[in-house]
Amino acid sequence: MQLVSACLCGINCRYSGDSSVNKKIIELLKNGGALPVCPEQLGGLQTPRKPCEIVGGAGKEVLLGKAKVIDKDGNDRTFEFVRGAQEVLNIAKIVGSKKAILKAKSPSCGCGKIYDGTFSGNKIAGNGITAQLLLENGIEVITEEDLK
Repeated sequence: MQLVSACLCGINCRYSGDSSVNKKIIELLKNGGALPVCPEQLGGLQTPRKPCEIVGGAGKEVLLGKAKVIDKDGNDRTFEFVRGAQEVLNIAKIVGSKKAILKAKSPSCGCGKIYDGTFSGNKIAGNGITAQLLLENGIEVITEEDLK
């Protein structure tokens, strides 16, 4: 069973209250090959919510306590993002998932590139918190942009 970002399944859980539906992910879901998860909701954040970005690094640095997740109003949301990542890892362990398809560029789910923490649209190399935690626990992570 693959974990997938719930927003890619058409679930309106993005910060803006909408989804990023992906037809290939919908097919996986319909065929029983995908389990939707939203780390930000699992961490206790509401939908819609203020956009958030990692400041001072990427997911790895957040997990090490060296960076924070800050919303556009300057509020620290690190606790919720880390808690959500831990819940997704727990789900992955329960269902025996070895792969996740997560939303590109997200501070939770991004893999390879994320927004740089300036809310300017600039991207940096790095992973979101959930993607990083899954990778550190031997789970393959790709984004919807990697699907062929």
